[in-house]
Amino acid sequence: MDFQDYQRQSRQTACYPQAGRNFLYPTLGLCGEAGEVAEKIKKVIRDRHGQIDAETQAAIAKELGDVLWYVAQLATELGLEMDAIASANLEKLRSRQQRGVLQGDGDNR
Repeated sequence: MDFQDYQRQSRQTACYPQAGRNFLYPTLGLCGEAGEVAEKIKKVIRDRHGQIDAETQAAIAKELGDVLWYVAQLATELGLEMDAIASANLEKLRSRQQRGVLQGDGDNR
């Protein structure tokens, strides 16, 4: 499956107020789901000394799927294509790598 297929198919499960005109709902959902990923990682560090077992890995994969769903919905709400977003991101990172500025601060480096 590619991003275009995922974005199209995931939209069929978008059931929230004013879907198609509501970028706030998926933005808030994205924040919550990203927080759940971070919480699971935090507990791995605290309780498991940084060791991820198969059960935890599967749980994190499910949360990452939720993150992906909200990214897809937000992109759709804003009229963006995930394929284009992914390509532009890789281009930006390659440029930074070539210029030796992958590390550091700022969006425009």
